[in-house]
Amino acid sequence: MDPMDIVGKSKEDASLPKATMTKIIKEMLPPDVRVARDAQDLLIECCVEFINLVSSESNEVCSREEKRTIAPEHVLKALEVLGFSEYIEEVYAAYEQHKLETMQDLRSGKWTNGAEMTEEEALAEQQRMFAEARARMNGGTAAPKQPEQPDQSLES
Repeated sequence: MDPMDIVGKSKEDASLPKATMTKIIKEMLPPDVRVARDAQDLLIECCVEFINLVSSESNEVCSREEKRTIAPEHVLKALEVLGFSEYIEEVYAAYEQHKLETMQDLRSGKWTNGAEMTEEEALAEQQRMFAEARARMNGGTAAPKQPEQPDQSLES
């Protein structure tokens, strides 16, 4: 693969987080096994190359179907085309598990900031932020912060 094949970036720009990759590598090995730094770097490079290979083939599968967005099915087909059929079942199971965890996170509020706003409160906050932004753009100072109203849910 040419170093500039990665979306116009040099090969050095495309990498994976070393700390995360080191953790994954260590988790896969027995605790008494050590991995040389050069071996870790090589494994990380192999992972990057694998991702590039599967991404490229997924894009080709997607293009053949005249689609513009790569879907999970395109990735699974790419694995098959590339000769990784024996991993498809495990990859699909991991994908299904990821979907379940994501849905659970959304339902439990893990992706929200924890503070729910009413539509009116959100609109008022949006208007306040717009006013502050306009003031900054016009060279003035931000509009004074309006006093917070007491929490209505506590007054019952």
